[in-house]
Amino acid sequence: MQDNVCIHSPKWLDSAVFYEIYPQSFQDSNADGIGDIPGIIQRLDYIHNLGCNALWINPCFDSPFKDAGYDVRDYTMVAPRYGTNDDLVALFDEAHKRGMHVLLDLVPGHTSEEHAWFKASAQPDEHDRTVGGKSVSERYIWTNMWIANGDGLPFIGGEAERDGTYILNFFKCQPALNYGFAHPKREWQKPALGPDPTATCDAMIDVMRFWLSRGADGFRVDMADSLVKQDDDGKPFTIKTWQYIFSKIRPEFPQAAFVSEWGRPYESLKAGFDMDFYLDWRWDGNPNGYNMLLRNTDTPLCHDNDVSYFNADSGTAISDFLDQYVPQVRDAERYHGLFNLITCNHDTLRTAQRLTERERKLAYATLLMLPGAPFIYYGDELGMRYRPLPSKEGGYTRTGSRTPMQWDDGANLGFSQTAAEALYLPVDPAEDAPTVERAMANKDSLWHTIRSVLTLRADEPALHAYSGFDVLYGEGRAFAFSRSRGDERIVIAVNPGRGTEQVPVEGLQGETLFAIGGPTFNADGGIMLPAQSFIMLK
Repeated sequence: MQDNVCIHSPKWLDSAVFYEIYPQSFQDSNADGIGDIPGIIQRLDYIHNLGCNALWINPCFDSPFKDAGYDVRDYTMVAPRYGTNDDLVALFDEAHKRGMHVLLDLVPGHTSEEHAWFKASAQPDEHDRTVGGKSVSERYIWTNMWIANGDGLPFIGGEAERDGTYILNFFKCQPALNYGFAHPKREWQKPALGPDPTATCDAMIDVMRFWLSRGADGFRVDMADSLVKQDDDGKPFTIKTWQYIFSKIRPEFPQAAFVSEWGRPYESLKAGFDMDFYLDWRWDGNPNGYNMLLRNTDTPLCHDNDVSYFNADSGTAISDFLDQYVPQVRDAERYHGLFNLITCNHDTLRTAQRLTERERKLAYATLLMLPGAPFIYYGDELGMRYRPLPSKEGGYTRTGSRTPMQWDDGANLGFSQTAAEALYLPVDPAEDAPTVERAMANKDSLWHTIRSVLTLRADEPALHAYSGFDVLYGEGRAFAFSRSRGDERIVIAVNPGRGTEQVPVEGLQGETLFAIGGPTFNADGGIMLPAQSFIMLK
């Protein structure tokens, strides 16, 4: 298998801009307090008008919802609270009518403990461990006796009649599916891509086939780097496992797209994914590049002491971000894939309390112009706030980023017609809670900035996902880069700081496509960037 496994990625990704929807919090169409798929259909024109032409929908499959749907009970059934399988097919159809694509959220590493596969595999008699006539005895990772530990992996005992303990991936309710071990050393550990792990791969291929054949356009894949246990550095056995999966599914669905929750494109794209995310990581106060831009603080609800690049008062240079980011972009280019940036996601705290609207305008305008296919988290275009809330469905600190979408000044801010106390999560009670209605009426709003930038991105091929990217200037607070395709070149420059910055860039024609803060040209062709300014030049 060639390294350039992403060379046949679907062409539609080049112009894709994704909108991430947490389905239980986007639009309630039947007044039960929980968002649903018909509600998403009702709002497709809004998403399209904003400038997004693709969706990522967080898990919408049948689940006990101990981890908000990331504990799947049935991969081939829409959770009744969201609607029916027919509703999801209708969403695909309505999106396609508008030239939009839909990615579902696939959780391949574990299921709910209530999944039929797991309940059968937990039976004491080997002959009873079947589903649909197929053995699922080794579909999960079971040890060979009830007092065996997990060989360094988290495990549960005493919960099943089977003489063994089982390995977990995350919560107690999420038994790990069996993709094998890189170097088996216990009797119960199966070799990666051996018969039993391959059967697990084939079962997941069947899940993909089920939804792709009904109109889904691909999948965002949860914890994609975690399949093979005790894998080596570089994840070689997990990479080979995904290469096997893609070798089976891609010939059937060549226009399907796959984006990984992995964060290392030199691994994920080699595995066969089209795209990877630059995930937000911060361990013991040490940020990765993405965290440096927007979330570089130990007090995420306070502006003070935040050293994020886009905080006007931080004094942080762009260079540390570039040191991490640029090599990963080049890795993506080598594999003909994409390395994507997000405004936020369902696992990440929103920034509205800490960064001002001007700071977020500069941040999102910049992120949306960088290479890759950008992902906008629902409500970020409004400046929806993170709210400290009690944990809901395993959300813990993430719960406050999953509150209902804020549409208008009506009941429950337009999310639902039910009583407030019946909502999945409470809406923002503040008098100045941002809403779509208010944002669209204010021509200077963040919403209009994002829409203007996305309109330019759609109109200019040089700004598309696969177009060229070069850093032109990355010293101090100022950051300038170019995007190019063929003979067309567009220069983007930003200064998030409080002082004026001079950026030397040669060969500018001077046609301003978009600006925040009134940047000007020097006599020598450079750009003068006033405090908190942004410019896009052709």
